[in-house]
Amino acid sequence: MSSTELARRLVDHVGGVVLGKREVVALAVTTLLARGHLLVEDVPGVGKTTLARALARSIGVSFRRIQFTSDLLPTDVLGGSVYDPKTGRLEFRPGPIFAPIVLADEINRTTPRTQSALLEAMEERRVSIEGETRLLEEPFFVVATQNPEESHGTYPLPESQLDRFLLRVELGYPPRGIERRLLEERRGEDPIESMKPALTLEELQALQRSVDDVRTEPAVLDYLHEIILATRQSPMLDLGASTRSALSLVRAVRAFALVSGRMYATPDDVKALAVPALAHRIRVAGGASLSRARHDAARAVRELVATVPVPV
Repeated sequence: MSSTELARRLVDHVGGVVLGKREVVALAVTTLLARGHLLVEDVPGVGKTTLARALARSIGVSFRRIQFTSDLLPTDVLGGSVYDPKTGRLEFRPGPIFAPIVLADEINRTTPRTQSALLEAMEERRVSIEGETRLLEEPFFVVATQNPEESHGTYPLPESQLDRFLLRVELGYPPRGIERRLLEERRGEDPIESMKPALTLEELQALQRSVDDVRTEPAVLDYLHEIILATRQSPMLDLGASTRSALSLVRAVRAFALVSGRMYATPDDVKALAVPALAHRIRVAGGASLSRARHDAARAVRELVATVPVPV
């Protein structure tokens, strides 16, 4: 089976449980194949945990959930040494970060100190604890959820943390017809419990490697680069997209092409990913409220993309 067929199979499999949200599922799979991390910003109860669990089930790996609260400590995430009375020695007990897929639930409800515990893990796929470096399990994919930033007891994510997320998406409420069907059909067992893997871990890793084989013509790279440059020159923004943002967008575009059934990237792939890949990495001018700034950032990226000529 080809890489594009395997990618489409994974999207279909997850989409069979996360109903009515195929576009978001495709973006989540894109993030996984690009070896990035996903930030889902939405109100509680719309299926964010379901999405993370469905992805884990679909590739047959374990899943850990971390509930972030104001009193959570870095050791609660990373783990630490505990005295073992049987051996008389300190034994390292890994924290929940040591899992292939991690749900960081309500990540902005914890303090910046604990948020920072994720920085090395998300960037380098390893953690340094008590003078020793420990590698994390593959594929190590973080799905973090964030409550609306005006919610009680939230701490805004710093730019360094936001930059670790390849894409930011909103899940939203399900379509009316889908939600009505859920009310009628959902009884007893959670459908995720009966999910079978769609891919093996080896097939997923091969898919991740195949992202590098997606053809990206110079004209497409030029188009993407012009969008990045436009964010740095726009009077609407105080902070434009960084070089790291540009590199991340290139890899996301290649993965999105694969998910879309192609081994070549197009300008439309760049357009589709510009907002989810860049809006959380820029800063709008004017000091608006958090929610307004978020909305303005997305609008600014859309307007800038509209001004850049599309290659023909």
